[in-house]
Amino acid sequence: MAKPFKTDIEIAQEAKLAPIETIARQLGLSDEDWEPYGRYKGKVSASLLKRLQNKPDGKVVLVTSINPTPAGEGKSTVTVGLGQALNRIGKKAIIALREPSLGPSMGMKGGAAGGGYSQIVPMEDINLHFTGDIHAITTAHNLLAALIDNHIHRGNELNIDPRRILWKRVMDMNDRALRHIVIGLGGTANGVPREDGFDITVASEIMAILCLSLDLDDLKSRLSKMVVAYNRAKQPVTVKDLGAEGALTLLLKDAINPNLVQTLENTPAFVHGGPFANIAHGCNSVVATKLAAKLGDYVVTEAGFGADLGAEKFLDIKTRAGDIEPSAVVIVVTVRALKMHGGLAKDQLKVEDLKALEKGMANVEKHIETIEAFGLPYVVAINRFITDTPNEIAFIQEWCTSRGIENAVANVWEEGGKGGEALAHAVVEVVNEKRNAFTPIYDLDMDVKTKIKTITQKVYGGADVEFSSLALKQLKEIEANGWGHLPVCMAKTQYSLSDDPSKIGRPKDFIIHVRELRPRIGAGFIVALTGDIMTMPGLPKKPAALNMDITADGVITGLF
Repeated sequence: MAKPFKTDIEIAQEAKLAPIETIARQLGLSDEDWEPYGRYKGKVSASLLKRLQNKPDGKVVLVTSINPTPAGEGKSTVTVGLGQALNRIGKKAIIALREPSLGPSMGMKGGAAGGGYSQIVPMEDINLHFTGDIHAITTAHNLLAALIDNHIHRGNELNIDPRRILWKRVMDMNDRALRHIVIGLGGTANGVPREDGFDITVASEIMAILCLSLDLDDLKSRLSKMVVAYNRAKQPVTVKDLGAEGALTLLLKDAINPNLVQTLENTPAFVHGGPFANIAHGCNSVVATKLAAKLGDYVVTEAGFGADLGAEKFLDIKTRAGDIEPSAVVIVVTVRALKMHGGLAKDQLKVEDLKALEKGMANVEKHIETIEAFGLPYVVAINRFITDTPNEIAFIQEWCTSRGIENAVANVWEEGGKGGEALAHAVVEVVNEKRNAFTPIYDLDMDVKTKIKTITQKVYGGADVEFSSLALKQLKEIEANGWGHLPVCMAKTQYSLSDDPSKIGRPKDFIIHVRELRPRIGAGFIVALTGDIMTMPGLPKKPAALNMDITADGVITGLF
């Protein structure tokens, strides 16, 4: 009988971690540059970026994927495995990832620490409370909510219209019952009754701001610009109007410093910030990415979900905010996911089916076209699963090779960095030999409507955009307030190129439906809500939390 594979947490718990001091020395950090958070975690000062500003940058490699499916793609696993592999072939590589939200961890998505023998550790800490950054963001966000309602209760000097308050409350958990609530009930001592609601913390504008800020001054400036409501004269009310930016920055003084950890093979990793890619911009912090570029020859980072979401936002929003020059993109595919895009059900994926695989290739074909439109060199990474057949792997390789597309098989889940060496060599080759003509997909001087249509047609492959009456009204307000120059952050289902999650593969001639536009002036973009996308997820029928436990001696079980 074959020996069963170990779970991710079993592999992580057996790993021999280096003390975090060793990882810090590996990066050349002095004692003043960082501080320990226990034996295996540390925080690196964001101010180090300014001291290193004249040092040349390493190569920034973005890992993205096809549209995700329940079959799994393993983008974080490939990111970690590639970073380990680059070190194995003699490159000084650093990984830069987002930190996971407790909502998906306890729900259905799982963690964000990679998998198998390509994990960042300590994975239990990273997937739970970590260094408390997300909790700090939750507290800062809810302080602002409390200040808004207290301001109204105490006389409402700013004449805030309670019907036009944009600032909801947040928590780091999936809780559908809190999407729409009424607050202030119980009499005059309890405030002014009004409708309210909760978003998940990673959808907070403060999370986006933390991930796009370069230092404390930039953080405070961005926080002050956040629009929280409109007054009765229909003018925007900001955090600066409330005088709250100082207190919010104070609560985030530690959270802005990137978290330093390591992989199973002791490759340094920054894990910092966690905005979702379907409702926010889906990238780790600018500070972490830029620090990694200063401290290493290669930075391997990822952006959430498929290239239509995370990668588009990395390339259109993050590169502009952080003045980052990407060097190459890795597009992760799996046999299983491609067969699902070809129409197979999840319970049919273990059976070889080249016809379904061929049909599913249309999805990766569109994502390749998108990366080409940005002018970047790329590699298709075939993330091997144990159920893949040699014929299926060969089919994808031949499909790519016949079209002149660089590709490599990554067996990083089972073999760690060793299983990613072919991919590492391919990445180095395209970085050094392929033409890089990177440019964002739209110009900032386009109006918001044109930007959304450009993304729809060039990135999603859609025909047109339909705006609700509310969105059209908000478009006029955005232009009138002078915000039309900002980038657009599309909130869209991750499962399809369209805004309908049931349209798998490569749908065509579809319409994107924009139902609402939300100004995120501190973050520096306009959020466009499409389809049925929600900013507070719900738990699935069988939440992952029900499989989790801890023994009397502190050993965690069931955490992936």
